[in-house]
Formats: sequence, C-alpha cells, structure tokens
Amino acid sequence: MERRKSKKIKAGNVFIGGDSPITVQSMLNIPAHDIERSIAQARELESAGCEIIRAAVPDKEAVKLIYALKESVGVPVVADIHFDYRLALECVEAGVDKIRINPGNIGSDDRVKAVASACKAKGIPIRIGVNSGSVEKDILAKYGSPCAKALTESALYHVSLLEKYDFDDIVISIKSSDVRTMIQAYRLTAEKCRYPLHLGVTEAGTYNSSLIKSAIGIGSLLADGIGDTIRVSMTASPVKEVGAGKDILKALGLGAPCPDIVSCPTCGRTKIDLISLADKVEKALAGCNKPLKVAVMGCAVNGPGEAREADIGIAGGDGSALIFRKGEIICKVPESEAVDRLIEEIGKLN
Repeated sequence: MERRKSKKIKAGNVFIGGDSPITVQSMLNIPAHDIERSIAQARELESAGCEIIRAAVPDKEAVKLIYALKESVGVPVVADIHFDYRLALECVEAGVDKIRINPGNIGSDDRVKAVASACKAKGIPIRIGVNSGSVEKDILAKYGSPCAKALTESALYHVSLLEKYDFDDIVISIKSSDVRTMIQAYRLTAEKCRYPLHLGVTEAGTYNSSLIKSAIGIGSLLADGIGDTIRVSMTASPVKEVGAGKDILKALGLGAPCPDIVSCPTCGRTKIDLISLADKVEKALAGCNKPLKVAVMGCAVNGPGEAREADIGIAGGDGSALIFRKGEIICKVPESEAVDRLIEEIGKLN
C-alpha cells in the first residue's frame, strides 16, 4: 500500500512521519505523583515494545515524573498537558521529548508563543489532540455536532496558532469514540495538511470492545496509507494496548518482521487439540523475528493442501501431527512433540 506523504519529525530518538516505521504508543495510568510505580510501568511498557510513552502532567509536582522517566527508560517521553502553559515550559526544561497540548486552551497569544518558542529552541515537537469533547463552541455551533468536519476544523485551528509563530514540528490526533466519525475525520484531515497523524479511537471501552473498534478504525486508515503512529486506547493494562497495536500493524504487514500465524477455526473433523496447539505455537514464536507464514491446521483437509502457501506448518491427525513446508510433508510426529519439532524446523529456515 502507498502511504500518505507526511512531514517527518523527530521525538527523542524516534522519527514520526515521512518514510519512518509506524510507531506504537501507550500512556501510563498510574497517578503521576506515584513516581516509583510509574517508572515500573514505563519499564514494563518498554519491554513490551512500546515505542513512545505518554504521561499526564496535571500539576507542577508531576513534572518530577518527567525527570524520572527520562532517567529510567530509553524510549521517547511525551508530557500530556491541559490548560497550564507553564507546565509545558517546565517539561521542556525537564528534557521531555514531545509535548501534547492544545494551543487554543492555554490562553493568550503570548503563552502560545512562549511554548512554541521553547519547543522550537529544543527541537521538541508538539502533538495537537482534538476529540469530540474539546471542539470549540463556535465550531460546534457551525456544524451542530462534533462531526468529522468539526473535528478537522478544530484541529487545523490549533495548528494555525502554532504556525503563526513559525512552528511546524506538529503531530495531529483527532479522536472520537464513534469509529465512523474517527475514520472520516482523519481522512478529511489527511487531505488538508501534510502533518503526521496519530491514530486512535478514544474511549473505546474494555479490552474486547476496544480491540474491535480500534482494529476497524485504525486498521481502515492504515490500509488507506493514512497514519504515522498509533495508540489502542483500552480500559485495561497499557501493556495490552501495546500488544494490540502491534497485532494491528502485523495484520497489515506494517510491523517489525515476525511470524504470521494462520490457524483454522476447527470443526468436526478435528482430531487434535488444535486450540491448545495454536496457543503453544504463538507463545513459542513470541520472540521470533523471521517474516514467515506459519500454519496450524486441524486436519488433512485444511493442512498441507489449503495451507500450501505457508512457509511451514502443522496439520493435526489422530493424536499425531504432520509437519509440512510449502505443502510438502516433512515428517509425522506425536502430538506431544509437534510444537518442539515445528520450532526446530523454523530454526533451519533463513
């Protein structure tokens, strides 16, 4: 797929936009004043593959968390700030890698200029975050609701406030809890500017609900070539957000090299514990960086024949399994040895 051509910016040691890989973000959900637990969660996120970590900075005391995060993790740190421009300035001094703030709600022009100037001097990008609840009253009155056009107009209004002071290291996010509105808003914004876009469905719900909404919303846009960085917002552990984000990228062939596991849904012909087998294969390949298609199939019908395009796979039998490569059977092994033998064969592949 051809990606939208967006401006390339840098947040810490990570590039966003242009031809850069699409990054997966998450946000700490520990109270900002609990620095010890926040650091522990940030390290857990980094270990899970989170590439940008955002932290709320609700007051001056919370700026201490930015200092602590910068000393504790190697991924870029984003300060999430609302209303108080002084917090943005203090986070810049703390060495933050990116600021999330809406210029329109921090006050007068001189405050916007102060933040823009401070960020420009240190090479720190600003993410503008618009959602259905933040649209300006005059824009809401114009459109009657926080529709896609209203969200886009609000975002571009905030962009103009920064451009006024010659600042253009900008990332835009336009989130809605309504998936269709979110998709429409991003498509519209993508047509009207070249700034990189941070994708997400806000207030998407619990794990299952969020996974479905985000896969549709984020996935549809990525399939269109729109989007430079993503967050799967969940009422769940941020670590689960990271895993879900990586799975969405993997499904579209946009993530880091890793196996693509395909498995059949089982039926009355299945004579092997396929569900357990597929889970074991997935866990065994969690750290593998080979871009292979690995099939886990339940019977001879859906085995070497239907999964012929798989680089390697397992086809279940009556207490046994066939290991096959590109449709050709390599060997037959007991079910209990199937996963170990599969991993052994994968180790032989380049």
